[in-house]
Amino acid sequence: MKNIKILQFMFIASLLLFSCNEDESVTLVEPNHRVIVTSEMNFENTINIGGHIDFGDLSRGVKSRVWTFPTNATNISGEDGNTSARDVIKGFFYEPGVYDVVLSQVFSGNVYPNEDSTEPIQGRELDTTIVVTVRGNVAANIQINYVNDDGSTGAPLNLSNNAENEIIASKYVRLTQGSTGEPTDFNWSLNGAKPEQVLIADDPDAETDVRYSKLGTWDLQFIASRTRPTDADTIYIKNFIKVNPSTEPVVLDRVFEKEAQTKIGLEFSREMDPATVNKNNFTVSIDTAGGATLNPEIASVTVDANEGNILVVELANEVMYNDDIVKISYTPGVLSTLDAVQATTITDAILTDFIKTNILESLNVDHSIETSDDSNWPYLWWGGQWGEYDLSVSFDRAHTGDKSLYIEFRPNGGMIIGHKDAGGADITFTVESGFKYEMGAWIYIEDLGNITGEANVRMYWTPGTNWGIGDNVTFAPTTTTGEWFYSSSVVQFAAAGEVGYMIRGINTNTERLKFYMDDLTLYKLTSRP
Repeated sequence: MKNIKILQFMFIASLLLFSCNEDESVTLVEPNHRVIVTSEMNFENTINIGGHIDFGDLSRGVKSRVWTFPTNATNISGEDGNTSARDVIKGFFYEPGVYDVVLSQVFSGNVYPNEDSTEPIQGRELDTTIVVTVRGNVAANIQINYVNDDGSTGAPLNLSNNAENEIIASKYVRLTQGSTGEPTDFNWSLNGAKPEQVLIADDPDAETDVRYSKLGTWDLQFIASRTRPTDADTIYIKNFIKVNPSTEPVVLDRVFEKEAQTKIGLEFSREMDPATVNKNNFTVSIDTAGGATLNPEIASVTVDANEGNILVVELANEVMYNDDIVKISYTPGVLSTLDAVQATTITDAILTDFIKTNILESLNVDHSIETSDDSNWPYLWWGGQWGEYDLSVSFDRAHTGDKSLYIEFRPNGGMIIGHKDAGGADITFTVESGFKYEMGAWIYIEDLGNITGEANVRMYWTPGTNWGIGDNVTFAPTTTTGEWFYSSSVVQFAAAGEVGYMIRGINTNTERLKFYMDDLTLYKLTSRP
């Protein structure tokens, strides 16, 4: 048995030796493929000033190569000049600008221009240009001006530490910036102002007004930044502004739902003195959808712990619903601002901002028009005047984000559109029966034309359409133009389930009606039992 095993081993070894000798006589033909990579190729080869990019020639069949860099403001690591024959190199860039890096290659034969090519190009020599963008450092630059009483831009403020620019409580300043280095995000931190944080993205020309209502001396911070290539610059001004008492009347700016169903917020133009607050000077009335009027007891009225210009009114024995009309009144007592200006009479100020959640924000509906194109808002083929419109997804104007729907109703025309996915299926949202909903949108009117007859937009849905609902937007000669406004209608759905949009518009006038639509809303309202 041992001899047999030895013979078997010698036979197998001879076969292996013979096979190896045969393989060594085979000539292998290597294909010529161009493959060039960089360390920043996924980021458009864009880097910060003073940074570097690694360049790699992974091509097959290369007989010789030469990398050539611009002669100014660049350097190839390990090389004396601006050229290199190595397959992998590191290049440094020292001045902002756009640079061409050229790779000249000589191959063994005709070249496949990339790994996916099925046919080679005729020729053995290829030149490839790689464009490198070098960004300068971000340098923050700001301008802050007083705002005149007529809304125009006033004198500039001193941006030095401890300048303590003086301002009267409740007055505004206007923020602008001119930062360099192509930043994309701008973050203002403004202690003592409202709002205290202003975040601006992708809008270098944005202009923002903020109000100073808290007495005292406040700092300011501004950060300009970009994410790729990452860089930022900060401006910090200590004791930037000093807010002084005012003798002007205190103004009630807003009445809103502070806490779901039980608390009302009263936002004043400046901070209120907690020692002067007396709940007995306030009354609340609620007109219900059923026609009743309620007069709930007030449990307390306090100054908000975080925002001194807001009073919080808490109800004792009643709750509020979205379909209520809530009114609040104040009979003058000693309620005063921190700068000793007494509040004046408030009569039936209406609560306008209820706490609501836009159902569409968590669904596939592109309520903000940010992921749509024209094809996602198609004509529904009603025929006749209902196709007499023009629609496009526009970058020209937006309520939020970058895009909106731009719509023109032709003379004596109209529109009927849906919201569909790329396959033509309705994009739907879930509704319930037995509840009231608020359907709305933000509108910017470019041109009303000559409004003499019916002109409107109505938000319908399918299936289960209620053709009897009222206008969502009514266009009239007095309708606001040249600024965004919100318009809505209250609807009910006959059955629970999935429904999709049908947005209908009409223009019975002899001129075009032009407007933008953005930020569609669908709020499920609370209703009094």
